[in-house]
Amino acid sequence: MRITGSRVVLNLEGADSMKHVEPDDFIIHLRSFQGGIEHSRFAGKVSVAYTVLTPRPGVDPRFFRWALKSQGYVRSLQATVNQLRDGQSIKYGDFDKVPLPQPPADEQRAIADFLDEQTSRIDTLIDKQTQLITTLRERRSAVVSDALSGHELTRLRRLVTPERPMSYGILQCGEPVEDGVPYIGPSDMPGEGRSPELDHLRRTTREIAAGYSRSTLSGGDLVVSIGPAYGRVAVVDASLTGANLTQDTVRVATDPSLVVTRYLVWVLCSRETAEYWDSQVAGATFRRLNLGTLARTPVPLPDLETQTRVATDLDEQTAKVDLLIHKTEKHIALAKERRAALITAAVTGQIDVRSAGRATEGVA
Repeated sequence: MRITGSRVVLNLEGADSMKHVEPDDFIIHLRSFQGGIEHSRFAGKVSVAYTVLTPRPGVDPRFFRWALKSQGYVRSLQATVNQLRDGQSIKYGDFDKVPLPQPPADEQRAIADFLDEQTSRIDTLIDKQTQLITTLRERRSAVVSDALSGHELTRLRRLVTPERPMSYGILQCGEPVEDGVPYIGPSDMPGEGRSPELDHLRRTTREIAAGYSRSTLSGGDLVVSIGPAYGRVAVVDASLTGANLTQDTVRVATDPSLVVTRYLVWVLCSRETAEYWDSQVAGATFRRLNLGTLARTPVPLPDLETQTRVATDLDEQTAKVDLLIHKTEKHIALAKERRAALITAAVTGQIDVRSAGRATEGVA
């Protein structure tokens, strides 16, 4: 949508070595076509990487604080910019191509007052919903911790099949090929035991993969990421039998007579395991696990029957919490959509803010 209406002209500051900013000035970021136009509340200085706009008399900065952030304006600005230049500086002339609405001064103030009030209510709702998600995630973590507590500990290496020891994968996978061997990296792992999808994996040549037969995967194997994004866990689907790994992932082929795979997933995804891994890499220049640290990971280990029961219970309990989190996230997304639509409608005159404001008085 293109914002239409009378154009308001703003003064462009000179290109000093440091640009002065006054309260109610507007500062344009290099990535302004993504919405990086900010209203200043303070006096100060910014680098020449920014453009500073000073409102002319008759312009209510509070109104244009909303107008310049509205969906319609940002989309119109995007249309003037070559998207191949994403991240590069945008020229002031590009802004001049996009008209801005300039209603009468009293209407500008009314719109600004309306949006200040209405968005504040929406933001309060979003904050409460965000806090609810934090609480739910804390509850979820506590449920897992409680279910895994009270059992004797062993080390992860003692649960691995001796014939297939823990192993990281291919050091240099080369350029992806179409008909090669699929391989799993940390970015391919959805987390909490979910398997990557075969169709989404990159592939290396069979010659490269042949040099790393030690890390070939079979269905049911665990894969743990050890690189900078360490701690992700996947259970390999049968369709990935014969696939391989990158150097930032480790195959953990467990002995089914000692540990239930789904139970072990919960252990490796628990708060206690995360804290253990964090403590082992604390202070390191490159925060990543190594095979030794992963092998020493403490694992609470009850009998197999108890493991199965715990894993089943955790699957059911966390699914309920996850559903609540998903619903709350949807509420937040809808609130944000309403907020954006309200701003656009108000600044473009699609709603009468005076009557809309009266209609919402007393509504929580």
